[in-house]
Formats: sequence, structure tokens, C-alpha cells
Amino acid sequence: MARSTTPTRSAARPRDSKKPATPRSPQRDLFQLDSPLTAEIRGERSLMAFPFFALSKNAWMKPLTYDHATVSIEVRPSASGVATIYDKEIVLYIASLMAAKIEAGEDVVQDFVFTAHDLFSVTGSNHSARSYGRLSEALERLQGTQIKTNIEAGGEGEEGFFSWLSEARLHYSRTKTGERRLKAVKVRLCDWLFRAILRDRQVLDYAAAYFQLGPIERRIYEVARSTCEEGPDGPVPLEIDLATFRLQIGYQNPLSNFRAALKQIAGTDTIPDYDIALIETAPDAEPRAGRGRKTAPVSVVITRRERVEPESPALATPIDSVAAQ
Repeated sequence: MARSTTPTRSAARPRDSKKPATPRSPQRDLFQLDSPLTAEIRGERSLMAFPFFALSKNAWMKPLTYDHATVSIEVRPSASGVATIYDKEIVLYIASLMAAKIEAGEDVVQDFVFTAHDLFSVTGSNHSARSYGRLSEALERLQGTQIKTNIEAGGEGEEGFFSWLSEARLHYSRTKTGERRLKAVKVRLCDWLFRAILRDRQVLDYAAAYFQLGPIERRIYEVARSTCEEGPDGPVPLEIDLATFRLQIGYQNPLSNFRAALKQIAGTDTIPDYDIALIETAPDAEPRAGRGRKTAPVSVVITRRERVEPESPALATPIDSVAAQ
């Protein structure tokens, strides 16, 4: 999406300069903003592949666990619940700011300062008072949710729990009428994710339509984007059994509900860049007497659609990952 470039921060003028200095806004005097974001939305591959967030718009108060193959994840709620897939938008926005800095050759630190206005513009949220209220609630959940995982980041592992944001503050001023006016959001990204983005460089771009998707569709897209591979002859389909796919998506309801939801999603073709199909296979053996008919196993097949290359190579700007330095 086309956006305005980041305002240039001019160097301080010599004291003996007779030319008057350009007036600066009070906000600029207090904060050096990392927004606006001028690149795509991006996410770290592990955060895309595995279920770290609740698939809910409302407060999710139960712990989340994932333990499959070699990966284990435990997520504990705070008093306001587990961070949701919608709260994740803030994490993606921060990761995108960080990736853009790395690509530009700038130094990066764990503290980020941005405007809520730019966050809402990038994620497609409206700029209502309710959106600002939801932002405060989301930051609280991101700071309060506790995560424990054996996934290493930046060549290092961690024992114990961490939060997505170790610090989150809303800076505001008062108008003459006493109304609060939000000036900037300041956050500190957790060590684990900061190392993953800075050192591992496994950062992938998101389709612009991601923010218009529902919770399950978002997770399906993320798993597909982080897992489907490109072969010498084109995209390689991902085939996974339904039960394992349910675990990776982080779906908490019964498998039969997940199958019904997935069938509907496949029928409406709503996942950007990917086709989904449910394939039933014949049971391995006949059921024993008195035990009823055995349910046919179901596999999920995800295939990336062929990309249409632009006519002029100069117009092609795919960014699949932050280039390793």
C-alpha cells in the first residue's frame, strides 16, 4: 500500500546561524516516532506457524497449550485474558517497523514509539474512540499474557515465561477542555521476538487482505504462508491430517466443528493466495462387529496459487523475507 515517507529528522542548527529554525511540533520534541510504516506488514515465521494467540475477539481466560513433534508452547492468561489474534495486529505492526529499519540499515532497539493513527490506518481499523479503548485493552493483554516455549530465537533458548511486551504505555496530553488526546504509544518488544527478527531473519510479508479475515481464516493463512514451500517446478502443496492441522491452527472446539468450519472456508475460497481442499481417504481396515462404521480419515491440502508475474521486471517488488546481512 502506498504511504507517505517518514519525515526527515533535521540535524540541530549551529547556535550562530541567523536563519530561524523550522518550528517543530510539541510531539516531535518529546518523541522520535518510528511511524509511519512505509513497507508491508510482516511477521516472524515461528509466530505464523504456531498457535500463540487465542482465536477470539472477546476475553479468553483459559490457558493455551501446544505440544506436537518437537515444539511445545504454553500460554497463560492475565487477569484480562490471553492475547488474541486481533491483539496480534500490534505485534505484527511492531515487527514490520523493525524489519523496515533493518532493511534500511538503521540501528534497532527494543523500544518503539508510534502513533495509534498509523497503526489503525495500516490494519484497517476505524479511528473511533472505541478503537482507542480497544488499543489500551490489547496492550494490557499483550503485556500480561505469559508465554513459555522451547522454540529457540536468535540461536538462544529460554527457560521460564515471558510477555510479548515488557513495557506498554500510552502518552497523552490534555486539551483546554480537559479532554485526553493520545499522542504516542511506546512499547518494548520482548527479548525472544526481538532476537528472532534481528538474528534469524525469518520474516515473511502478509497479504493486504489479512486484516479483513476472521480468526480461523487468519490462522489458516499464517500456517500456509509459513509452511508451504516453493519447489523447482512451482509451489509444493502442503498435506496434513485434520487433527494435526487443528492443533497448529489453535482451534479449541471439537474436531467435528473444525471440520465443518474448514469445509465452509474451503468452499468460499477466502484465504488470500492459497487454495484449500479436504480429502477423505478410505479407512485402513473394516470395523469390528458391533463397533459401527469407522470414520474416514481426512487430510487438508493447501496449495499456493501461481503468482502472475508483472510484465516489466522493474515493477516486481516481492519481499518474502528480510534479506540476511
